Amino acid sequence: MREIISTPDAPSSPLYSQAMKVGGLVYVSGLVGVDVSTGGLAGPTIQEQTRQALANCNAVLRAAGATWEDIVEVGVLLTNPADFAGMNEEYATWFPSTPPTRYVAKLGVELPGVLVSIRMTAFVD
Repeated sequence: MREIISTPDAPSSPLYSQAMKVGGLVYVSGLVGVDVSTGGLAGPTIQEQTRQALANCNAVLRAAGATWEDIVEVGVLLTNPADFAGMNEEYATWFPSTPPTRYVAKLGVELPGVLVSIRMTAFVD
């Protein structure tokens, strides 16, 4: 059985679910660095947008009953591969030890001002 997860604390769209919970797995959709309190991007830098995208993912995880420690995989899509170091700078503050598995790839679509999209999978028992 699958459960659609949604929260007003993260960006949403009628085109996708913020997350889907199936058994003990929570699949969080790719979320960008939009601050829902303003409706705009959190800032122009990769660090600001990475921070906000991770905060958005965290809000969705909480809505699904998962915690940060439940994350098993993170997928990062960068508009500009040259932003890899800046993204890692912020990312490391969120996962200071025992980080989950991760992949990083180039974002295939261009969205005005968007530098990063982050998705994740968590396991809750």
